[in-house]
Amino acid sequence: MNPVSIGGLLLAIAAIVGGNYLEGGAPEELLNLPALLIVLGGTIAAVFVQSSGDELRRAIRLSGAAFGRSRQDYVNGVNSVVSWCVLARRKGLLALENEIPSQHDNLVKNGLQMLVDGRTPDVIRSTLETELISREIRDLQGARVLESMGGYAPTMGIIGAVLGLIHVMSNLGNPDNLGAGIATAFVATIYGVGIANLFFLPVAGKIRTMIQQRFHYQEMMLEGILSIAEGQNPRIIQLRLQGYLDQDR
Repeated sequence: MNPVSIGGLLLAIAAIVGGNYLEGGAPEELLNLPALLIVLGGTIAAVFVQSSGDELRRAIRLSGAAFGRSRQDYVNGVNSVVSWCVLARRKGLLALENEIPSQHDNLVKNGLQMLVDGRTPDVIRSTLETELISREIRDLQGARVLESMGGYAPTMGIIGAVLGLIHVMSNLGNPDNLGAGIATAFVATIYGVGIANLFFLPVAGKIRTMIQQRFHYQEMMLEGILSIAEGQNPRIIQLRLQGYLDQDR
């Protein structure tokens, strides 16, 4: 788990609860099940209508990854490419076949397999670039699901507020029931705005950053694999990929 992301989320919750306490409110005043049901249920229902099953599954997977350690190791990637180049020059491209099972990135696996199969640099580039761009587009669709939820949640909060006020107006003759309606009205708004701006939108932004970092990393690995296919010197390859290391700093 990423301690910075978890810490930020906990800090946001503590700030809201603490601010409410300093204003003289009690923490339990912010707990309202009907309001939570309206906001979360309505938001999830809206995004179900909007998105396909694949987009929803991708959004869930990427949301989990956003709270993990997802930073790309550019230095290790460059070192791997250089070592593959040295191995290929000494023993031939077929020697790279033993490196394929240890790779976790499908693009890198496919690139190494194409080197072993003797594909030309043009074929490798066109194939892997298509895979690279296609995955970026699919993952960005997952990020947009979270962004949509960030837009729907405040609206659901307003709906919850209106429903609470309707409940208040319909029970003016019964003062004992006014408190619950007023609480639903205001707490639903807090839930909608808070969940959108403290979870959905920040997580969507982090997913976009993750996608961009992975894209640059895979682009670097693609350039390295193409350099091996072109038979370039390991030192030249290292210098060629140095610009990607500068981006990581």
